[in-house]
Amino acid sequence: MKTNDYVKYMTQTIVKYADQPRAERKRQRYERKQGRASFWYRWFGILPYILYFQMKKRRKL
Repeated sequence: MKTNDYVKYMTQTIVKYADQPRAERKRQRYERKQGRASFWYRWFGILPYILYFQMKKRRKL
């Protein structure tokens, strides 16, 4: 990709973002955040994630 193409792409992206209403930007940010996996799963995998929730469940009982 040439430098000129990259500048054109970045300009289009910024203008598209700036043209959106503020509420729409917040809604998209919230949806992205909800779509991510939890901290424990992302950093440590499934086994620690399961152990963490088992311990959490035992504390409630």
